Amino acid sequence: MALYLGIDFGTSGARCAVIDSEQKIEQSGRYDFDGATDNLPAGWRTALFTLIEQIPRPLLKQVKAIAINGTSSTVMLCSETGQPVDVPLLYNDARGAVMLNYLKPVAPPHHTVLSATSSLVKLLWMLQLPTANTARYFLHQADWLGFLLHGKIGISDYHNALKLGYDVSNLEYPQWLKNLNLPIELPTVLTPGSIVAPIKPEWVDYGFNSECVVCAGTTDSIAAFIASRALLPGEAVTSLGSTLAVKLLSHTKIDNSQYGIYSHRFPNFKPQDTQNLWLVGGASNTGGAVLRQFFSSSELENLSSQIDISQNSKLDYYPLINKGERFPINDANLQPRLEPRPSSDIEFLHGLLEGIARIEARGYELLQQLGADKLISVYTAGGGAKNQAWRQIRQRNLNVPVQASVYTEAAYGTALLAHRNKHFSA
Repeated sequence: MALYLGIDFGTSGARCAVIDSEQKIEQSGRYDFDGATDNLPAGWRTALFTLIEQIPRPLLKQVKAIAINGTSSTVMLCSETGQPVDVPLLYNDARGAVMLNYLKPVAPPHHTVLSATSSLVKLLWMLQLPTANTARYFLHQADWLGFLLHGKIGISDYHNALKLGYDVSNLEYPQWLKNLNLPIELPTVLTPGSIVAPIKPEWVDYGFNSECVVCAGTTDSIAAFIASRALLPGEAVTSLGSTLAVKLLSHTKIDNSQYGIYSHRFPNFKPQDTQNLWLVGGASNTGGAVLRQFFSSSELENLSSQIDISQNSKLDYYPLINKGERFPINDANLQPRLEPRPSSDIEFLHGLLEGIARIEARGYELLQQLGADKLISVYTAGGGAKNQAWRQIRQRNLNVPVQASVYTEAAYGTALLAHRNKHFSA
């Protein structure tokens, strides 16, 4: 039996999923991070080893391909032998913002790299550090973890490389980026899921088959989208976690830094189709964190079941925890709108759920106004996917079918990527 291993490195921990040829989960595992940041690479290495130890050896022996995802824009400088030369910068580290004034005259207007947390501004900032003198390679988190398995240093994928400035339309580093003459080797960029190399012999001693291959990875959010199994233009995934993020499959590539909208090239999993698809997305500051401000999990479940979903709420809320919104309204000073609060908690929750649903609908409307494909259905991931009343409210606002994703774990999506490696070549 052929098996496929997906490993997910998220913000709070690492997960793994082993699936069979029918895409059913045979084994899963998890490792929660302890919050220590003094030696992140050592923690990541421990997590990787621990997850693999959780897989029974008879299953390991049948793993045919492995893929790994990491958090977008978590990056590091490494020596020629792949050893980190300094502390990695995490996805939300904004110290590189000081390099934006240098980068703005060079990069195209409104480019994805012109963000305080992009991979490129992080790289420019790290190159100012004394330790950069000993660095040879610039890697993303998923790149380095993949290197631990296959041993080929300097390999990335075009999902992770997007915020580095890689041109995902022409599959090359653009001339403006080359003109920077950076004193570091940028990674060779492959299609996510394409085969990089066989697994290192030391891992064969650990229990893997010598014919097992390691594939180019992806980011955690893209892996979660793949897990939904959405494959058609117009299909979308809304992630209802602490914040709200939307991603829509489209024939049209859309980049609009004014609203934080950018497009990932979506791997073509149907070899008979030659047209590129793009994963167009944006993220709002609204979401589950606002609900948690007012209600516990049990209260949310109990109150939601009492909402009369056949009626629209009369409350006009824009639920935010703090001032400031990114998408679908770009206004750093936008104030939360949570008044008036009715005496009934049921009515209050109804208003909050409708407010978030309207923001989601406006988000998809904006993507379509900018040229994305017409929305035809929405899969839902994240904690909010379980709330049936909310699902029906959102479906009424979106006017398309809304359903919870059967699989929501990014590790499962990454396992699917490994399973589909037969469609790709490096």
